Amino acid sequence: MSDLLDTVVAAHGGLDRWHSATRITAEVQAGGALWGLKGQPGVLDRYSITADLHRQSATLAPFAEPGLRAAYTPDRVAVESLDGQVSQERVRPRESFAGHTLETPWDRLHAAYFAGYAMWTYLTEPFVFTEPGFTATEIGPWEENGETWRRLQVTFPEHIATHSRVQTYYIDAEGLIRRHDYRPDVFGAADRDSAHYTWEHQNVGGLVFPARRSVHLTDENNRKVAEPVIISIDLTEITVS
Repeated sequence: MSDLLDTVVAAHGGLDRWHSATRITAEVQAGGALWGLKGQPGVLDRYSITADLHRQSATLAPFAEPGLRAAYTPDRVAVESLDGQVSQERVRPRESFAGHTLETPWDRLHAAYFAGYAMWTYLTEPFVFTEPGFTATEIGPWEENGETWRRLQVTFPEHIATHSRVQTYYIDAEGLIRRHDYRPDVFGAADRDSAHYTWEHQNVGGLVFPARRSVHLTDENNRKVAEPVIISIDLTEITVS
């Protein structure tokens, strides 16, 4: 691992604790302009997430309406009842985004796939970066709000469903991830990054997670555009087992 990745992993709880954990659960309150833009307002306002920390798998419930949940893996996404009766499913879900732009409407399965892979990525970083197939390289530092953040450029392997193959993480003096940049492939071609901010980090069972997240567009200088907020995510009742 790179020196910076060592620092980040240690600040978030260390690999020993990570390897001993198997699952994370949390209550999520989400918002932002994206869901209305995609024709799915309210689909994920409040839900519980359960994610497998060592395999890309997650469930989100309720999803869209009471009594339904979304079940996510990279190769299949489904909307089902709480007892597992499938009402909708899609295999090879990434293919269904072909030709999309930021303005292309989504159906419920699009929304379930996006939320599933995105939340799994957020909840497993930075530990997943140490796994085979990932590469992490320190690039030049960044000045923001009077702070200097080191930056880690991470290349994801093909078997991991995520926003884009190359993503950049901004690390504060304590080794915590404070910003995360990417250009989601599912939105089609984009001319600038999304800037994803994290704060209110909490130690939960020996692992450190940010309780609050906010995603923004960036300007031509890679600075955050404050409004609109594209996605907001607040986590409560986080547990690790």
